Amino acid sequence: MALKGPSVSRGGLRALALLAGIAVAVVVSGYLSFEFGRIQADYNVIEAAAERRADANRIEELEDTIVALNEEVALLKTHSDIDKAAYMDVEANLTQLQRKIQEQRDAIEFYRGIISPADGGRGLRIQDLKLSKGQEEGEFHVRLVLVQVMQHDRSVNGEVDFSLEGAQDGMAVTYALEQLLPPDTDDNWPFSFRYFQNFDRQLVLPKGFKPERINIEVRSKTKSIASVKQSFPWQSV
Repeated sequence: MALKGPSVSRGGLRALALLAGIAVAVVVSGYLSFEFGRIQADYNVIEAAAERRADANRIEELEDTIVALNEEVALLKTHSDIDKAAYMDVEANLTQLQRKIQEQRDAIEFYRGIISPADGGRGLRIQDLKLSKGQEEGEFHVRLVLVQVMQHDRSVNGEVDFSLEGAQDGMAVTYALEQLLPPDTDDNWPFSFRYFQNFDRQLVLPKGFKPERINIEVRSKTKSIASVKQSFPWQSV
């Protein structure tokens, strides 16, 4: 014998349909009341949606403007950097050109002093003496330039004698070249040239020594060419 499920009478169906219709009516009535309230408060859904779209479009336009302005700023900065770099290149080239011109002038004066000095003198001369600090404490580099003026028919030979006067522990003292050279350095200082010769020597001053005067004697071993001796204050070289 087959079983049958529960049956609903026609009256029950009508009751259910009536309840569903009432529920839908309540929801629709509530929404319409909500919208009516917003309209009464001067709020319009369509107008609000239109305003939101307008605001969104305006925001998009402003964002596009910001992007364009950032690109323009970047472009201007690039031009500024290029202009600055170009100016720096011109300035560097000008400085280099001025330095080269000065070097040429110095060279002209140097050779003019050898060929035709202003005082009309002849023979050996100490053309230049420069002193610069080294990397270590008490270390100095000496650059000496010797020339032979208006007497270039033969070479001149000889040796340089170098000494340094100063004070140490409150007492006057003089150091010879061999006492001022780094260890294992040849203390001989020979020369042989026809026009000029450059020398570079390294000195290491004793601790506590305060130099005051440099004494240089250029001893000629060539006949008829006299030796020359000259002193230089330490602070002036």
